[in-house]
Amino acid sequence: MNPLMSGDRPTMPPVRLHSDAELARDALSTPLLARAAKLARWAGEKGIFVGAGGELLVEQLHTAAGLLGLADEEDGTAYAAEAWQHALDTGLVESGLLAEQPEDADHPVEVATVGEEMETLTSGSPAEILELWLGGVESVLADAAAPDLGDIVDQISEGGDLDLDSLDWNPEEEADFLDGVLGNLYLLTALDESAAERPVPLPALAASMIVPDDMDEPTDDILEEVSDAMMRLDDQFRMLAPTGIVEYRPVDESLIEEVDGEGHIRESVDGVDSDDPEDEDVSRYGLVTLTPLGVHAVRTRMLEAGIDAPVVGDLAEASADVLLAALPGHPGAAARAETELWLARRAPLDAARELVAAARGADEEAPRRRLSCQQTLSLLGPEAEPALREVLDDRELGGLARVWLAEHGVADIPEPDETMVFWLTVDTIAAQLAADGDSDELRDLVTDLVGRHSGFFDSAWRVDHPSTADVLEAMGRLHPDKKTAKEARKAAFKARSRR
Repeated sequence: MNPLMSGDRPTMPPVRLHSDAELARDALSTPLLARAAKLARWAGEKGIFVGAGGELLVEQLHTAAGLLGLADEEDGTAYAAEAWQHALDTGLVESGLLAEQPEDADHPVEVATVGEEMETLTSGSPAEILELWLGGVESVLADAAAPDLGDIVDQISEGGDLDLDSLDWNPEEEADFLDGVLGNLYLLTALDESAAERPVPLPALAASMIVPDDMDEPTDDILEEVSDAMMRLDDQFRMLAPTGIVEYRPVDESLIEEVDGEGHIRESVDGVDSDDPEDEDVSRYGLVTLTPLGVHAVRTRMLEAGIDAPVVGDLAEASADVLLAALPGHPGAAARAETELWLARRAPLDAARELVAAARGADEEAPRRRLSCQQTLSLLGPEAEPALREVLDDRELGGLARVWLAEHGVADIPEPDETMVFWLTVDTIAAQLAADGDSDELRDLVTDLVGRHSGFFDSAWRVDHPSTADVLEAMGRLHPDKKTAKEARKAAFKARSRR
């Protein structure tokens, strides 16, 4: 799945974003931006002489590594070079030809000075800081999707022209693949907020991009593709982690072997028996988590790609119609948070009246709308009681109202007639079918319901509800007793015949 490649303007589940102030604070503390800022201050207003294009010279790289506390690191100068390039990419450092060239210079001399964007880091608004940070992330994402520089150097050094086809690299495909991976991480986070605290095993993430949905058992060729994708992602996540958009535990080096100059996973990925990140074997193959900063970055890129990527709270000022239409597509925690924000802006009685009015209807989505209405009303206190009493005689809402009143311990609730009871039953099952299909929970509900009401189907097929036949057919599929299932199917046929 690749949400960023879809052309039909998909809608993502809503996410809960940290505030701009929190995100900006996180951005300022990310390793790459913090190092870039430190080197920008080192360059200062007077500047330092640099090579063509603004790169640091060899001795300067050693000095920069020391300033960053990386002098003893094996790749200290490489990290320093990355931080310096990041400073150039984000405008924290600016380079250009020296106004007055030395007379004895045998090549144009460039000087690098602190850039105008340094002021953004020190006195910019949170939104401005995030914009600067995101610009730097875009540069790193482009680098992550680029081919290995060593392969390009080897090709040129051998006297040949640069041939991208021979590098087996398609820039659009590489960028789309990385976008798709980040999109999958975003989707996991949106669907389950606790996923942000559970790292995703790299084999599972790679498989989500490679293995077809309808393939029960991956072939050897597919597994080899997954292994190759893991190696690509391992390199890419190592590059992205310092930006702060992901937290990443790399693949254990002992699992990587070099074959014909290329890295490969030593052990077959199908040898991993668990997707549990706590499993030591799985964790050795790499673990990745999209950070709150990463959620912000990926969402921003989705919006730019024309994807609808809502945020919890977007519906706070919306009408009840819009709220109830949207809630069925929200994951549980997001739906609860969205509901609470919506209710917080309204008086309880006004909110209840608006909700029950929006819950009416005989359209296909009406049962789910009423279920969302009931769930939302459950968060209201006794102030909402008058609104529920007002609809006790309403065929579509009377059952819903009685449930709410009973749950809140209200006395003197009139008993519903049989017609209303059966109508509410059909409506409830229709809503659950639309939400979860033939789930185990619905199977248990159907079994219990029929067991408690003798002659259930003799009355159920007469219910004047648009979904009666569909509900009875589902009951026929779900009920474990063959005789009862047959009765349900017969009742469904009768319901269709009376239309």
